[in-house]
Amino acid sequence: MGLFSNQLSSVVEWKEFREDMIFWKWPNAELKKGSRLIIRPGQDAIFLNTGRIEGIFTDDGDYDVESQIIPFLSTLKGFKFGFNTNLRAEVLFINTKEFNVNWGTASAINIPVAGMPGGMPVRAHGTLNFKVNDYIKMIDKVAGIKNSYLVEDVKIRVTSVLDQLLMKWITREGKDMFNLQANAYDIAQGIRTDLDMEIFDIGITITGFNIMSFNYPEEIQRMITKNASQSMVGDMNRYQQMGMIDAMASGKSSAGSTASEMAGMMMGMNMANQMVNSMNPQNSQGSNSGNVQYIQPGNAGAKPNFCPNCGAKTNGANFCANCGQKLG
Repeated sequence: MGLFSNQLSSVVEWKEFREDMIFWKWPNAELKKGSRLIIRPGQDAIFLNTGRIEGIFTDDGDYDVESQIIPFLSTLKGFKFGFNTNLRAEVLFINTKEFNVNWGTASAINIPVAGMPGGMPVRAHGTLNFKVNDYIKMIDKVAGIKNSYLVEDVKIRVTSVLDQLLMKWITREGKDMFNLQANAYDIAQGIRTDLDMEIFDIGITITGFNIMSFNYPEEIQRMITKNASQSMVGDMNRYQQMGMIDAMASGKSSAGSTASEMAGMMMGMNMANQMVNSMNPQNSQGSNSGNVQYIQPGNAGAKPNFCPNCGAKTNGANFCANCGQKLG
């Protein structure tokens, strides 16, 4: 909060310096003997005469205008001759803190994408940081016609060009239009540079610009999710292996689940056989991995130890005792 008081009339005129104010001009331009200037932390006070800066005070404190301020304003007309009723000057309070505001696209931006004639609609949101860095520009371009300037005024100016800048930098830095977040930093840095040039003329600089997220329409988001799932699987062999592992993990060990256990054993053996074949391509050529029979080594023509149909143990029998499958 900044205030300027006039003690001669015993009336204290003050105005709250709100947090969303970038600057505020003290409304009473007449200075009298006994007036005091109070500068709060995070503020600078600028004395103006006929629109020209006569002095800038950056240290917070309570100052007597006659004994503490006037000596620094010796060039201001009338000050060196003492106070009189016609002495007038403007005092402008500047908020020196860094402002942080949220931004978001008002509507979807259609980004050009091959195969999509109308473009891909994308929304985005994030945060923006800025602060005053040039008093002269601000006074020339803004303070001369306004008594106060708000954060909302800067936000309106920024958002008026933000859609065009998003399209420009997404097209330039977006390597994957379906995963723009991967290039969010580079896109944000480009936008920050352009925004800084956009508001350079009013004495404000962009100190930070971040993109929190990009948002796609629901149907495109579903496609992105599906594509990510398929890429995780990789190929059908890996998919089958994953399915076998899931089936084995979900099998129960109760007494009534013997068939499930045998099926799990068969799937495990099939998976092991596929892995062996993949490591030995020559052995896998011409083999029928879908009808693998497990025979004791060195006993060519002997009965299989496990039924190729249901996986039950055969004990050398001619027919499977579990499903009746002929074994030889």
